[in-house]
Amino acid sequence: MIEIEKMKKSDLLKRKVADYAIAKGEKASSLVRKMGGAGGFTAKNLALAADALEGMLKDRQCTRILSFPADIVSTGLRGVLAQAVPHFNAIITTCGTLDHDLARAWGKGYFHGSFEMDDRALHHLGVNRLGNVLVPNESYGEILENKMQPILRELAGQKPDWGGRELIAEFGKRVKDEGSILYQAYKHNVPVYVPGITDGAFGTQLMMFAQDKKFSLNLLRDEKELSDFVFDSKRLGALMMGGGISKHHVIWWSQFKGGLDYAVYITTATQYDGSLSGARLEEAISWGKIKERARMATVDGDVTVILPLLLAAVYDRL
Repeated sequence: MIEIEKMKKSDLLKRKVADYAIAKGEKASSLVRKMGGAGGFTAKNLALAADALEGMLKDRQCTRILSFPADIVSTGLRGVLAQAVPHFNAIITTCGTLDHDLARAWGKGYFHGSFEMDDRALHHLGVNRLGNVLVPNESYGEILENKMQPILRELAGQKPDWGGRELIAEFGKRVKDEGSILYQAYKHNVPVYVPGITDGAFGTQLMMFAQDKKFSLNLLRDEKELSDFVFDSKRLGALMMGGGISKHHVIWWSQFKGGLDYAVYITTATQYDGSLSGARLEEAISWGKIKERARMATVDGDVTVILPLLLAAVYDRL
């Protein structure tokens, strides 16, 4: 926080707002730097986020966590996330990520819709609407049940007790889709943690299977792994999108190591209602979940727009 009362006017007015133009064939890294020099709202914060993320990815002693909610996995941003997996050491997300990632790998696809469609008519047609994405029943719940139950029978035959992370890895192993987040995580040995694993179709299939089979899920095993993961780190960094349990699990465990050293957060929520989704990164400093001198930036905006531009800029620099 800038303590303005302790500063002179001349100290404040050092950096002028600079106009910029887009050059033909300009790279994202150059454009984002110009946006930082231009000042102005989200553009400047995006430039700060690119600097923080670049530092995080270049710091070889930094253990990096990628965190995001499920809704964006229903969009084509799934491919961007899958591509980003090798740059991180762990993923923390929600159950819907498992649902959408597997359903899109196994099913006939999701489709374009709009926010203004008649949801009652869609319900009669067996089509679910997620924002402006259409998810037919046969491409979601039905395909997940048909595909998951045989895999669960196979896995239960190996042993009756599974940790969430190791179970997710087994599904990633069987996907064989280069655009799949779970497949890329398995391929690059990046653990995926889903603390709310029962909150979705994937979790429901686990419950249904366990009703008449010897099969149990040990989530405390995941928490022990996360504890070791954090304490074994030299420094910690996170790229977080959206709020809720995925964001909180990142910053919650980070506090036991003194907080994140790097943090980039993309959100559309506001902080007036006290929600975790709307909470600025600065609020987490008061809890010790982010270090006081951390390199960090909160970027307000739609992650389907912000994330590709942010990653393109950082990939250019790397």
